[in-house]
Amino acid sequence: MLTSGAYRLALPVMILLLTACTPTVQIAAPSDPITINLNVKIEHEILVKVDKQIDTLLEENSELF
Repeated sequence: MLTSGAYRLALPVMILLLTACTPTVQIAAPSDPITINLNVKIEHEILVKVDKQIDTLLEENSELF
């Protein structure tokens, strides 16, 4: 059996061991600014199909546009 002196020594050791195993989580802001580099290439193609009658109408009334 353990003596009272051993209990006095065992209790702080147990507390020390239990506190040493507790995980810690730290949240800190970065010191450098966050940069997002977006290298995006956008290509577009617009196709316009015009009926022959509309095409001739636009040619005749070119002052409208």
